[in-house]
Amino acid sequence: MKFNPKLVLEFAVNLLLPWLAYRIALPHYGETGALYASAVPPLVWSAVEFARFRRVDALSAFVLLGIVLSIAVMALGGSPRMLLIRESLASGLIGVIFLGSLALPRPLTFYLARATLARQQADGPARFEMLWRETPVLRGAMRLMTLVWGAGLTLECLLRCGFAWYWPVERVLVVSPIVSYAIYGVMLAWTFWYQRRLRARRGEEGGAASEAPAAGSGEYRRQGSADM
Repeated sequence: MKFNPKLVLEFAVNLLLPWLAYRIALPHYGETGALYASAVPPLVWSAVEFARFRRVDALSAFVLLGIVLSIAVMALGGSPRMLLIRESLASGLIGVIFLGSLALPRPLTFYLARATLARQQADGPARFEMLWRETPVLRGAMRLMTLVWGAGLTLECLLRCGFAWYWPVERVLVVSPIVSYAIYGVMLAWTFWYQRRLRARRGEEGGAASEAPAAGSGEYRRQGSADM
């Protein structure tokens, strides 16, 4: 794991700046206006990335999806219980997309990993495509990480929705964040452990398995990413 200033900047733009924009705009424009304001940093970042490299940034796409879903849920009504589950609806949908991508020739984590390598190395995508074709261990690792993160995100959504529906609001406010961060923490810890295990098998497949970034750990919402 090594420090990557470019990756830190990417996460600052996509995670920290949307939150700051939201907090600054909230007192002046209300919740809906603040959500619109929070979409500006990832939109600008995506436009710059597309202008420079002709590709859409995966992290920005996830952040924008969460913002769009938040606005859509607000349009359904502002009841306390709907507000409590609003954030988890985004993670739930992304979890379902992860799981659904397992039916495709290449799961979602393949594209997230390739996008990460593209930011690190000019020849990263082409090399990763070659490793995907030639290395069964890499293909199995990508599918397993897709399954774990898809199941974890879906479980987090279902639990928080159940809490919001059946529990008193005050209890949900206390328990839900603890459960969410516990689930994310377990998935992050598993991802880093699994990557270390893959590195231990490096000799078996010529190092291919260790090329895969922590696909789930840094590509979604509020969690940091590591350049493995």
